[in-house]
Amino acid sequence: MTTALPSRTTPPAAPPAETRRLQLVGDAGLDGTTSPAAPRLVSYLVLVPEGTDLGDLFAKDGPRPEIRPVGAMAPAAAPRIGDGAVQVDPARRVAEVDGRQLDLTYLEFALLAHLVRHPHQVHTRERLVAAVWGYDHVGDGRTVDVHIARLRRKLGAAHRHTIVTVRRVGYKYVPDRQSPGAIPRHRP
Repeated sequence: MTTALPSRTTPPAAPPAETRRLQLVGDAGLDGTTSPAAPRLVSYLVLVPEGTDLGDLFAKDGPRPEIRPVGAMAPAAAPRIGDGAVQVDPARRVAEVDGRQLDLTYLEFALLAHLVRHPHQVHTRERLVAAVWGYDHVGDGRTVDVHIARLRRKLGAAHRHTIVTVRRVGYKYVPDRQSPGAIPRHRP
């Protein structure tokens, strides 16, 4: 089945007022002519503050402000999240417990990072599926239960209690507030 779009019978509307001040810098020479033998140029959209003199910005031998593509900007260092015992470094995708690096799958890491990022907050199974697996994931809450069980096993006996089951609702992360070397409390 194909769908045809109606043809435009009215002329296009005038551009919005804020775009009328934009200038197009093309591949035309200084005299306004183009050369068919000239190499193809790559186009960039450069946003500059109003009042910037484009002649100074693109002067051949003059000093220029630094211009970088947005994708080339150095990302801000993401801080480590977590309490003293459980640490998650999202930038390096590393999780540690008491300084020991955990061997986590992609989804286990995402689940632990989500829980640690939101301590003491109760998350329903559906909310965890949406946040970690994505809205298009087809499955039930049992998937979350299995991953939580694996996470608890990998956290070890001393820290498995930090992921608390909220009966008939879901799970929450409760950071360890104990001093290092203290005997862990057992929670149901």
